[in-house]
Amino acid sequence: MKTSTRVVVIGGGVVGCSVLYHLTKAGWKDVVLIERDILTSGSTWHAAGGFHTLNGDPNVAKLQGYTIGLYDELEKISGQACGLHRSGGLILADTPARMEWLKMAHARARYLGLETEILSMAEAKKLNPLLEEKYFVGAMLDAADGNLDPEGTTHAYAKSARIGGAEIYQGTRVTAITPRKDGSWDVKTDKGDIHTEYVINCGGLWAREIGRMVGIELPVLAMEHMYLVTDEMKEVVDFNAAKGHELPHIIDFKSEVYMRQERSGLVLGTYEQACVPWQPKNTPWEFGRELLQPDLDRIAPNLEMVYQHFPALAKAGIKRVINGPFTFTPDGNPLMGPVQGLKNFWCACGVMAGFSQGGGVGLALSEWMINGDPGFDVWAMDIARFGEWATRAYTNEKVRENYSRRFSIKFPNEELPAARPHQTTALYDTMIAQGAVMGDSWGLETPLWFAPKGTEPKDIISFHRSNDFPHVKAEVMGTRNGVGVTEIANFAKYAFSGPGAEAFLSRMMTNKMPRVGRLMLTPMLNHNGKLIGDFTIAKAKDELFYMWGSSQAQKYHMRWFEEHLPSDGSVVITRFDMGLVGLSIAGPKSRAVLQALTDEDVSNAAFKFMDHRSMDIANTPALINRVTYTGDLGYEIWVKPDFQRRLYDAIMKAGKEHGIVNFGMRALLAMRLEKNFPTWFRELRPIYGSAEVGLDRFIDLTKNDFIGLKAAQEEKKSGGKLRRVSFVVDAGDADVLGDEPVFHKGKVVGWVTSGGYAHYVEKSLAQGYIPKELVGDDEFEIEIIGEMRKARINHEPLFDPKGEKMRS
Repeated sequence: MKTSTRVVVIGGGVVGCSVLYHLTKAGWKDVVLIERDILTSGSTWHAAGGFHTLNGDPNVAKLQGYTIGLYDELEKISGQACGLHRSGGLILADTPARMEWLKMAHARARYLGLETEILSMAEAKKLNPLLEEKYFVGAMLDAADGNLDPEGTTHAYAKSARIGGAEIYQGTRVTAITPRKDGSWDVKTDKGDIHTEYVINCGGLWAREIGRMVGIELPVLAMEHMYLVTDEMKEVVDFNAAKGHELPHIIDFKSEVYMRQERSGLVLGTYEQACVPWQPKNTPWEFGRELLQPDLDRIAPNLEMVYQHFPALAKAGIKRVINGPFTFTPDGNPLMGPVQGLKNFWCACGVMAGFSQGGGVGLALSEWMINGDPGFDVWAMDIARFGEWATRAYTNEKVRENYSRRFSIKFPNEELPAARPHQTTALYDTMIAQGAVMGDSWGLETPLWFAPKGTEPKDIISFHRSNDFPHVKAEVMGTRNGVGVTEIANFAKYAFSGPGAEAFLSRMMTNKMPRVGRLMLTPMLNHNGKLIGDFTIAKAKDELFYMWGSSQAQKYHMRWFEEHLPSDGSVVITRFDMGLVGLSIAGPKSRAVLQALTDEDVSNAAFKFMDHRSMDIANTPALINRVTYTGDLGYEIWVKPDFQRRLYDAIMKAGKEHGIVNFGMRALLAMRLEKNFPTWFRELRPIYGSAEVGLDRFIDLTKNDFIGLKAAQEEKKSGGKLRRVSFVVDAGDADVLGDEPVFHKGKVVGWVTSGGYAHYVEKSLAQGYIPKELVGDDEFEIEIIGEMRKARINHEPLFDPKGEKMRS
């Protein structure tokens, strides 16, 4: 065994072998994989082996498409058969709402270049005569679906990696991982030690144990998962003889069952409601290729229903039942990427759909490690999307919820209840008492909308405009015409201090740093000139800056800051998290409310737009920014948690004579659409350049060198390829949700990033990206739940296009 290498991959399942292969494919030869038992031990060997492109996040679906297309290449390189069966797949909808979800999935597939088709049940019946039509309303065909041999596929990855120069050590258990001062690692095993520059945790069932070796608790949990294999079925034999090919895969939403052909019988697996975690605290090291005790009673309700939907199954004998553990994350997507706070320690784990996602995970991780960028939008899989609040107990609750909902559709206004409330502010009970419907914002309870007295504070979930519609409108109108207050604790908050703080921020950000007492808006770019952040920065005094950004990206941004932090100690970063909370007041009467709370002069002359102040508000020490995300006159007031309740009470008392209203996140997002403001994770993602996003006015190419400067200069010359635009949509009773395709003269040319109904201007709006050459045209359509809706580009914000209200 080597004593020194560039990369150590820990774990020999399909994900670890994929990562190893992709590193060698990208040119890194000095890489090794360590497996405690033999390759495929753990979850891989007993997997059902299905693969598909269906995923709620289109960027994950794109990587799944890559994975499925990779298998032919692996077979050619390795000479190892993957046992591919490309049978296609049917996803069956039993209700109109599930059919709407399939129509939206089909629409996403259009702009991803994936091959899907919406079918009637008569058409679906021809493809799989075993189904009983009367239980379903429609179906979608996914041509890429199929299945493979898990063992053969994993060894195809491993052999291809060995051909590329990698070494694999089986029967070798990692016992400790210790860092060196230079950022490299000593990996200790029961067969000797290896010094390495990088460590990649692909530990699968043991990913938590590997993480604990370096002091982290990863949000992953193994669940028991059962599937059964039937005896030979005459119906299957007859179909094969008549058609000359296998039955297509099946996903039956109602039964929560997946199904595929296995020889002359069927494999049938379920994600049951009565799900059971496996080893929620510690995974035993001696566990290897064992199976767990089956429990058919647990999945009996699913079997009873699927026997109705597929009557031939009720007559089939059961050849064997497989019950084995595999890992989930709280949201069901993988954990991948570099771990914040640990130099050169990476993860690729929690990949429950390894044969659909493993290739994409390996590709993105290797590109990220070698080139500094994954080459894809992997935010939905980035380990940084979870904060410290994702504890083991939290993970246990959310994983069980996610597992039991594997084949359930999630509505855009649906807030899932497990592990909630988790984090709350001092105003939580006050908000609930005033009719707040709460949502989960990076683990924090945040008001979404307020139900007036006599109205039940509860969402009726739908893909269409729902019961919150008139109440969100009332919040918007009350704010735009008078004054509204909203909680803003769910922003990310930071302080940068020290003699090197200004130079550091100027190096990281694209805009000039503000003067003392002023604010500045600035994007942050990566080395390729792509957008990785959007911030408000205040200069409080020399050597002290405050910064606000997206709460969901706190770990993501801290990882980037730490990577570039000077080693001389001249910069100190403080991430406040819930140590600083706040309220925002907005609307034409907001100044009057603020003036009633302080003896400071807050007139327009004394407290200008984009000013930052430290002052007492309602006898509480506060930081105040004259800016709001509503695009109206307004203020952000930041205080320690101790003072938030007093501040809120004082604001409501002072605002009573002005008709102050509470407004929630949905009203805020509606108002930002009226101003054409972008938002993180939707419009602002690391696949877009500054000119494409429309933030180039905040890119100062004449200031000092900053990360991404050269790429930004090149994009300014070329103009980039895309443009973010705002559309006015001829919508019916359903607005865009995000990820809908944009058509131009019948051809898909772009996609929607976000949208909704803008209540003050009374328009349905959508933001999205199209080729820059088409910005002057107007012949667009957006597909909303299977219907083509006309859309025209709105070149100026519909609310206050000149920005006079927020400056007055």
